[in-house]
Amino acid sequence: MSHLPEPQPGSAPLSLAERVEELLATEGPLPIVAAGDPVLRRGTRPYDGELGPALLARFVAALRVTMRAAPGVGLAAPQVGVPLRIAVIEDPAPVPPEVALARGRVPQPFRVLVNPVYEPLGPGRAAFFEGCLSVPGWQAVVARPAEVRLTGLDEQGNTLDEVFRGWPARIVQHETDHLDGTLYLDRAEPRSLASNEAVAERWAQPTPLMAARELGFALPE
Repeated sequence: MSHLPEPQPGSAPLSLAERVEELLATEGPLPIVAAGDPVLRRGTRPYDGELGPALLARFVAALRVTMRAAPGVGLAAPQVGVPLRIAVIEDPAPVPPEVALARGRVPQPFRVLVNPVYEPLGPGRAAFFEGCLSVPGWQAVVARPAEVRLTGLDEQGNTLDEVFRGWPARIVQHETDHLDGTLYLDRAEPRSLASNEAVAERWAQPTPLMAARELGFALPE
């Protein structure tokens, strides 16, 4: 069940701004929508000033608090029930050096992505275990383009046009996919699906080579 209130019979539908105001009425992290809620599958509308600068700033701040509390490295607006093309990312990359090297994981500052779109650059693909705050408790291996160009805006309306590689490329693809109604499981190797506990106990190596061999799935060449 979506945590955003539905209009009562005979009442006028709430505008997106009114719905966000209601969502922000309670302090603290916002409830995260779990897989199965249609808001995660319907896609989003491009942001065109529906919230106004002050409300947008409050909403972005709430997304940041929620992402950090989860904790996660990204959060998209539909994950809190808001069908707008907005996402936030941040990754302090608290991993051992050998993991950071194998995965191309480098720290990312807090960023706001408004109306983002990505395109792959080159044929390279990388496959690693990936999880999602809307699919708690599980991870699966996803092969994604190793390098992408991301275009869009930031929360101030400034143009974004940036190339992302390695783990940052994975993050921006994952969050932008959310805005298109796509979950990481749609792109995952089904045989790789594993609980968080299994990943921690068995598949914590820097790459999923052992998991691919033992669970019987292929990795990109």
